Amino acid sequence: QVQLVESGGGLVQPGGSLRLSCAASGIIFSRSNMGWYRQAPGKERELVASIQSGITNYGDTVKGRFTISRDNANNMVYLQMNSLKPEDTAVYYCKMETVRTGTIYNYWGQGTQVTVSS
Repeated sequence: QVQLVESGGGLVQPGGSLRLSCAASGIIFSRSNMGWYRQAPGKERELVASIQSGITNYGDTVKGRFTISRDNANNMVYLQMNSLKPEDTAVYYCKMETVRTGTIYNYWGQGTQVTVSS
């Protein structure tokens, strides 16, 4: 049973920082593509950042401000968010993409709310 549990969300002032964490269990973590997505009210879910085999990818709106990292020994993935803006307000989701016997499986966490407001 694959499980992803996010933590670290909260309320922060513009210009502040937060670090999100995602704990994974039930799968060979190191082989998986891990990502952070977010969804604001009335908007579609969008990619924030992803990481696989040391290669990172970022959405245009967060480049230079957010950093994704992972700890394969402890099945963790992190999202360091700096210089936060009100438009970063959203529910942030951890996603795992893994391939078994040629089939792609996607798993999602329950999400953690990030609110950027003064």
